[in-house]
Amino acid sequence: MNLGRTAKLVAQAFDAALVEAGGTLPVWLTLLSVKSSELANQRELAGMIGIQGATLTHHLNAMEAQGLLTRRRDPLNRRVHLVRLTEAGEALFETLRQAALVFDKRLRTGLPDERLAEFARVLAVLRENVES
Repeated sequence: MNLGRTAKLVAQAFDAALVEAGGTLPVWLTLLSVKSSELANQRELAGMIGIQGATLTHHLNAMEAQGLLTRRRDPLNRRVHLVRLTEAGEALFETLRQAALVFDKRLRTGLPDERLAEFARVLAVLRENVES
């Protein structure tokens, strides 16, 4: 329960930091995923973000309407849309990236590297235990 409450509190605080910077968690995750795999297709993006295709389509429609990204059909497979950030999307990505870095620094305050490394190992074991 402690892990769940802490995760929820951290997620809410991170989302609030992104909102203050002009974004949201879904927008940040989408921008980050598109940025990390240039011309990704929608199916790949949904998998990277961990959401259903229909939910991603909703986010992409809104982000395209805001001028943050473009979608075009893959010339090799007309059923696939390729997604790319626009200049406005690149700018928002950078703004949200800075907000994420500031949040991460705040979150890690007072934790030495060796404790963070041990915490990462504990989280990995918890994930493995749940997945097996």
